[in-house]
Parts: sequence; C-alpha cells; structure tokens
Amino acid sequence: MLTISLHGIKIHAPIGLYPEEKITGNDFETDVDVWLHDAQPWPFADYTLIYKIVTTVFQQPAELLETVVFNIHSGIKEAIPFAEKIKVAVRKLNPPMEGNVAYSQVCYEN
Repeated sequence: MLTISLHGIKIHAPIGLYPEEKITGNDFETDVDVWLHDAQPWPFADYTLIYKIVTTVFQQPAELLETVVFNIHSGIKEAIPFAEKIKVAVRKLNPPMEGNVAYSQVCYEN
C-alpha cells in the first residue's frame, strides 16, 4: 500500500467555540495521510488538491475541531474515491485555556 502524506499544514483561522476565538482566530496545524492500494498503473494523488481541500475547509465557519476534521476527511474522500484509508489530524496550537498546553487535537481515521 502506498501512503501519500502532507504534515504540518499551518493555518490561522477564526475557528473556535468561544466568541473571542472568532475575532482573534487560532493557529492550527493539520496532518493528512492517504493510503492508496498498490495497483498498476501506480496510484497517484495530487498533493496540491489535498492542500486546497484543507485550506478551503478552514475558510468555512466552525466551532469544533471535530467538524473541521470531518469536513476535511469528507472532501478528500470525495476527491480521491479510490483511497483505501484517510487519516486527518487537526491541532489547535496553544488553545485558550488555563495552564500551559501545547495543543489540543482531533484525529479521524477511516
């Protein structure tokens, strides 16, 4: 099986549950892995298409990371229907909470 990956996609977006997050925004980092079945001719997935799906989803209003992850996963599945499995991880860097937390993360793999 062939794996296509884009890791460390950095985006600033006004996504979050709290009102101030919609004003100031948050910094996010996204990782995407797409598994393709070994076939002839060799399978191909366009990295730029994956990147565009990620950035487009972050432009849409959302409150929950779960929504963002699901929308990215769905967009990739639609664009690359021959994918065997897709894993999407979204991290909110330095989430606005008490204490020193590097990131919160939601990951979906299917």
